[in-house]
Amino acid sequence: MPIHRVENMTDDGTAATAATGTLGYEQARDELIEVVRRLEAGGTSLEDSLALWERGEELAKVCRHWLEGARARLDAALASPADDEA
Repeated sequence: MPIHRVENMTDDGTAATAATGTLGYEQARDELIEVVRRLEAGGTSLEDSLALWERGEELAKVCRHWLEGARARLDAALASPADDEA
């Protein structure tokens, strides 16, 4: 999976760069949940909200990549003949 560098908003509202390509599915999902929570809570500036939205989009791509990979593995496993069937 390629590494995408994006701006990530930290708890104090400052931007920190994070490599989404190194995130596992659970990490990306958990961070995405937090991003959505912060956006829904409101109270952030327009600039911070846009940065959070962009981060959420990147995290969603990471999650989608992992889920598509899992689906491909399942499809491959289901398509291959089982070793114990005769």
